[in-house]
Amino acid sequence: MSTDVSEENNLKQLEQRPPHAESADSVITRLGTSAETGLANSDASERIKQFGRNTLQTAESVRWHQVLLRQFTDVLIVILVAAALVSLAVGETTDAIAIFAIVVLNGLLGFAQEWKAERSLAALRQMLAPRCRVIRDGDEKELDAEVLVPGDIVQIETGDRVPADLRLIRCMNLKMDESALTGESEATGKAIETLDASTDLAERTNMVWTGTAAAGGRGLGVVVDTGQNTEFGRIAELTETIDRDTTPLQQKLSVLGKQLGVAAIVISIIVAITGWWMGKPLMEMFFTAVSLAVAVVPEGLPAVVTLTLALGVREMVRRKALLRRLRAAEGLGAATVICTDKTGTLTQNQMTVQKIWLVAGEVDVTGVGYDPAGHFEAAGKEFDYRQRNDLMTLLQSGLQCNHARLKKQPDGWQPIGEPTESAIVVAAHKAWIDPGEQAEPVNEFSFSSDRKRMTVVTREAGKSVAHTKGASEVLLPRCTEIFDGDAVRPITPRDHQNATAAIESMAGRGLRTLAIARREVCEGDDCDEERVESDLTLLGIVGMMDPPRVEVPEAITLAGAAGIRVFMITGDSPVTASAIARQIGLDIDEAIVGSQLEAMDDAALTTALAGNVVFARTTPEHKLRIVKLLQAQGHIVGMTGDGVNDAPALKKADIGIAMGKRGTDVAKGAADIVLTDDNFSSIIGAVEEGRRQYDNIQKFVRYLLSSNTGEVVAIFLNILIGGPLLFLPVQILWMNLVTDGLTAVALGLEPAEKDTMHRPPRRPDEPVLTKSGMAMIAAMGTYVGLASLWLFHHYLDDSDPSSIATAQTVAFTGIIVVEKINVLNFRSLSAPIWTIGFWSNPWVLVAIASTISLQVAAVYVPAMQSILHTVPLSLADWGLIVVVSLPVFVLVECIKAIGWIGRPKGGELG
Repeated sequence: MSTDVSEENNLKQLEQRPPHAESADSVITRLGTSAETGLANSDASERIKQFGRNTLQTAESVRWHQVLLRQFTDVLIVILVAAALVSLAVGETTDAIAIFAIVVLNGLLGFAQEWKAERSLAALRQMLAPRCRVIRDGDEKELDAEVLVPGDIVQIETGDRVPADLRLIRCMNLKMDESALTGESEATGKAIETLDASTDLAERTNMVWTGTAAAGGRGLGVVVDTGQNTEFGRIAELTETIDRDTTPLQQKLSVLGKQLGVAAIVISIIVAITGWWMGKPLMEMFFTAVSLAVAVVPEGLPAVVTLTLALGVREMVRRKALLRRLRAAEGLGAATVICTDKTGTLTQNQMTVQKIWLVAGEVDVTGVGYDPAGHFEAAGKEFDYRQRNDLMTLLQSGLQCNHARLKKQPDGWQPIGEPTESAIVVAAHKAWIDPGEQAEPVNEFSFSSDRKRMTVVTREAGKSVAHTKGASEVLLPRCTEIFDGDAVRPITPRDHQNATAAIESMAGRGLRTLAIARREVCEGDDCDEERVESDLTLLGIVGMMDPPRVEVPEAITLAGAAGIRVFMITGDSPVTASAIARQIGLDIDEAIVGSQLEAMDDAALTTALAGNVVFARTTPEHKLRIVKLLQAQGHIVGMTGDGVNDAPALKKADIGIAMGKRGTDVAKGAADIVLTDDNFSSIIGAVEEGRRQYDNIQKFVRYLLSSNTGEVVAIFLNILIGGPLLFLPVQILWMNLVTDGLTAVALGLEPAEKDTMHRPPRRPDEPVLTKSGMAMIAAMGTYVGLASLWLFHHYLDDSDPSSIATAQTVAFTGIIVVEKINVLNFRSLSAPIWTIGFWSNPWVLVAIASTISLQVAAVYVPAMQSILHTVPLSLADWGLIVVVSLPVFVLVECIKAIGWIGRPKGGELG
């Protein structure tokens, strides 16, 4: 019992002391384990009860019924349900069924899209390696990662993904790719030495973290944290605790819905009281009030918005953007700022040799990434590398002092090993140097964070040759000779000066430098590390970097033309960040590192954000703070990223954009949009599509409201002049749901206008209905209402009661025809139709023809006559309807044509 208590106390004490600040032996002792035998199975079983399984628990698991229920929370949906219940209560069963049908259709459309996206990307837990090699009871076993517990001894080799947070107890040339966690693109060398407790996460070289991968070497570690207690789990938990704000369109449609709800109630009450006061029967006024309430609320709006956004999903997919939430597109279209990670987003995430300094001069290496296609240039001209012995010697030594290799896969070239070494292998491939013909190594002095160099000794032509590569500042002082052309000569101060200048020049351009040297080794030297790595012959300096994607500069330019600011926020070094920023076309005056950012208050950071800055060495908390501060300034923020460290900011941003290929599942789960090609330029295409969708939503919202305004004007004025009931509730529903709905959806398919990406983002606080928009609705709605009212009274004969049915049918048909002609006015809110092309959106013409055909059926098909209370019309009746309808189009197009001359781009009618 006392042993168990002691073990539990040791475990608790470990939690209070960071493992990187304790020696490996101390951690092993505290955890009650052994590096040789590991835990006993019985101990592991007890600990899994105490610590739980090594899995991530999300704050809230999304279930299908939750996704379904949230489709019915919009204000307009609530109003529609209330209208349906009222219709049902007063016996208007047909009206109630129609409203309920459109509510259900809207909900199912939204559910189908969101649930599909949730299921396809809900893979948060899959980042944990499913299997791992563990020592238990003295035996090496392969176990499921989820059964790991603190105290387990785990083996890590090249290519392995780390299954838990480990304190290293042994390692040999171990390098880890931690970009998914820290944002640092260069692999991190590992060691077992104890570190200071205050050491930053990215510099804890004696730890390896869940979800990171071994890029080279091997190691042995003891599990110190599992599941939610890992660094990965902490970030995932931070992500889950962030509330997702509604998008601007959701907020604006919610406000509009509330306004329409209040308007429906107020107008209905005013009209009912007015009619009753003028002597109309109370029951007739009640039905008129219900008709007005139905007329004010555009029943088809939620369904049309949902359907338009759903149709836009296909276009987004064509542009390589997968929407996880339907309304994300309009948010992206409103973006004023895009905050982007660097590694894998703006860059290739493929280390590439770009320059080589030799005594004879600097050599440029073409090609990008791990594809060995490329050549060598000097002074901008390609040369025959086979004639340059100095270049070939450097590449051969770089290939000998190397553990990486290149493998051809169906989807491209795949490096196996550490990125820096892989870059040298690719450069050697460009010179057609066969790795299989290299000499076998006979000794090796491995790289470490202290040595910052690596040496491999080979036996060649009866001689032992040491090939060394390492940090330029470490290797250069160890060189006493230099390879000049085809000969070796003593190194001079001038050589040192030239090499140092080359190193500084490369570093200023964001290149990481690596010196490569060699020497012949005398007998006995191969056992003496210091002697082997002294008196070296300098072969040259290699400059490499993770290069920008070739299409990113153009995308940055387009973003600027669209009025969108781009901020780079990366975990990489400030020098590299600044160099990449300048290469892609960002104006940079200052690089702010994480420690500087922490020292800034919000006011200072706000001032910094107003300038041309990049942010380097950032943490998840830094990214989250920047996003929040930009949002507090009223910006609509898009955040891109691919790593675990990006997830909190992705979720908090107005539009989170994750990388689909290289992105972690945590990043994808937190994002609104996933780029299927990991291409930053695809964001710009998605912005254009988002702007198109929002423009079209504005168009059909105004169209629908102008139609509803026409119905209200006609009904209200008819009450004031004492006319009989103008429209029946079922006729109003037919107009709003069927005929208006089809044409509104067609408006949602309108192509983007020519100036879409040459105007600034709309103001974040701009309502869906601007003053000019409301004036447009009022003007066109008034004409629609007056035209239908005139038609009604033109056919109404007070001496003939049977004329009411004919008058209602003519007014009912007339208002639909005038609304269909009116829809042409909304294809552009500013440009006359001849500038956008009459045939550019054939769906509008199809919708007009279809709805007119449906109305013809409503007038002449007996079954529909019975439901809609219509009577047949003559050809003359139809002719009069067309004559009355045409002016709404002709007059508006004339006004547009007059205003179009000299109008600045992005203008709007009104």
